[in-house]
Amino acid sequence: MTLTRREMLSIGCGLAGSAWLAQSGIGQVSSAGSAASVSAVDPLTYVNPEFRPVLEQLTKAMPGGMEISASTLPQVRKGNLSMVHPTLPAPAVEEKMIPGSQGSPDVRVYIVGATPGASKPAVLHIHGGGYIAGSAGASKRDIQQISIDHDCVVVSVDYRLAPETIFPGSLEDNYAALRWLCTNARELGVDTKRIAIKGESAGGGHAAVLAIAARDRGEFPICLQVLIYPMLDDRTGSTNRVPPNIGHFIWTEGSNRFGWSSLLGVPAGSADVPPNSVPARVGSVSGLAPAFIGVGSIDLFGPEDVLYASRLMLAGVSTELHVVPGAFHGFDIIVPAAPLSVQFGQAWNAALKRAFTNV
Repeated sequence: MTLTRREMLSIGCGLAGSAWLAQSGIGQVSSAGSAASVSAVDPLTYVNPEFRPVLEQLTKAMPGGMEISASTLPQVRKGNLSMVHPTLPAPAVEEKMIPGSQGSPDVRVYIVGATPGASKPAVLHIHGGGYIAGSAGASKRDIQQISIDHDCVVVSVDYRLAPETIFPGSLEDNYAALRWLCTNARELGVDTKRIAIKGESAGGGHAAVLAIAARDRGEFPICLQVLIYPMLDDRTGSTNRVPPNIGHFIWTEGSNRFGWSSLLGVPAGSADVPPNSVPARVGSVSGLAPAFIGVGSIDLFGPEDVLYASRLMLAGVSTELHVVPGAFHGFDIIVPAAPLSVQFGQAWNAALKRAFTNV
């Protein structure tokens, strides 16, 4: 596969609204002290051959890279806005402001597939972006496709970003969207027994936190949490370092420290963090909604995602785990036609279909 210069720019600036490439230092060693700096092995040797040619092209096209930090954040966000994938002709995407949680501002959501009087399943979608970037508006095409594939209603929430808003601001925005979805189920045509939550990267972390809050508050049921390479542990890259073959591409230890510190309002890896802000540090995962977790084996989040899946299984939570060999963060978006990317998409879609069918 050969990428044009425009395609490279599109990936670098518009990667599902997450800025995973532009912010991550692709092809470079983290200046923040990544474990990769001590390795003499070419990191590309760990990449699955299905993904390697495209990653090599991107590395050559963006040799300088960029580690995300307070100084580069404005540029990253500007890059998000410069390239948004065009929407599909149908179904229509409706933009709406809904009431926020008590004491919080109204929340923007995007809605696809609403059919008053119907009884459809629904997905609450939460976008990625390291907790500090991205937007729900950049995911319009993705939620249209989910609605088509599952004949369901999809609501995507434009939560407030860090560091301007620290935890629990984003959680309350996401919970407000879940509340609105459930309390307006009749008008939207939603079956409240078949509501799933889905997120990618930081969106997966937000979805995991939302599942914990939904369990603890006991107001609204969730039939499945679909966590796509979720960002679950602030200690990764701070108090827990990774080996050289992990987290070299797309999202690095340094970027992870900045993203988590921005969300938590305290340095990543601190002894004390806000309660229930970090899924990997929650005392009990018993009683959580069933989960699908998918991640690449060389993704920075690979080890933490596998550990979280293990905790869920040991706690009796129905859990499906997919680890894609030699896959880096965002592999399915960067190389969507690769057989492993196609299989990965089929896996989480099948899990979603089963959850909607087996209620």
